[in-house]
Amino acid sequence: MKRVIIDTDTAGDDTIAILTALHHFEVEGIMITGGNVQFDQQVENALYTIEVAGKSGQVPVYKGFEKPIMQTGETEHRTVEDVHGSDGMGNSFFAKAVQRPEEGHAIDFLIETVHNNPGEINLLAIAPLTNIALAIKKDPTIVPEIAHLYIMGGTNNALGNITPAAEYNFFVDPEAARIVLNAGIPITMVGWEMCTKYSLMFDSDHEEISQIETKGAQFFQDVNKVVKEFNKKVHRLDGTTHPDVLLMAIAADESIMLESNSYYVDVETSGEFTRGYSIVDINGRLEKPANVRVCEKVDRKKFKDILFSVLVAIQ
Repeated sequence: MKRVIIDTDTAGDDTIAILTALHHFEVEGIMITGGNVQFDQQVENALYTIEVAGKSGQVPVYKGFEKPIMQTGETEHRTVEDVHGSDGMGNSFFAKAVQRPEEGHAIDFLIETVHNNPGEINLLAIAPLTNIALAIKKDPTIVPEIAHLYIMGGTNNALGNITPAAEYNFFVDPEAARIVLNAGIPITMVGWEMCTKYSLMFDSDHEEISQIETKGAQFFQDVNKVVKEFNKKVHRLDGTTHPDVLLMAIAADESIMLESNSYYVDVETSGEFTRGYSIVDINGRLEKPANVRVCEKVDRKKFKDILFSVLVAIQ
């Protein structure tokens, strides 16, 4: 089993991604980054998800940075309760978990774990990249010791989900994304367009899930109540989107990724309309060496099978 650290801004799809990771990997810990909803709520959502998986107290949760690198003063980044519900969990308002977060800071945990296990730790990033970027800035010597970094973020010359140009994770902290993409870590990127093409769970899929009748299946339905309606109204997508679960599935079984290519990828940090836009140089016009393996086609059936197997396993 791969040994992994998860970096998340825990809301609906993140929770199912965490369940997927706990099913397939040896999870060393979970770091929380500012993103989807209010920070402390994200922490609680991660702790509750571990409890749902039946692993309470077995997987440490560390608080990281609550705000993007360049955010100053009392201003707040754009959260998306309209997508995930005010609690980030489909307005389910679950009970508080017994497990509590650790005392240490997420980036210190990351640096220590990577140094103690050189070449063995994979990072699974399903949030803005603030924690990972600042860990690199604090201790650049971790870079050659990270086995692989899987990123759910950006797009490959496609429509964004928070602005027409940008995907949410890169939009919230594009400076962090730029630092991470150019750090020299082996990276696989799964963009938002892969999600809309291959990860949608349609009404018929939700009906199948409702018939599973496990704790995992019920949890899936609960946390996806709000995003299902949001997708229909805003993204014009007939189903729930699962970019973070898709990333976990690919990390668990790369045969799901039917096509991928390595390109030079960077992030726009200053455009009036394009802040957070990921530049994927598919034609090599920038004449820079490739730094990211970009997922370009997915086996949807294999993805669905992995998702369903996780929901079945949580009794």
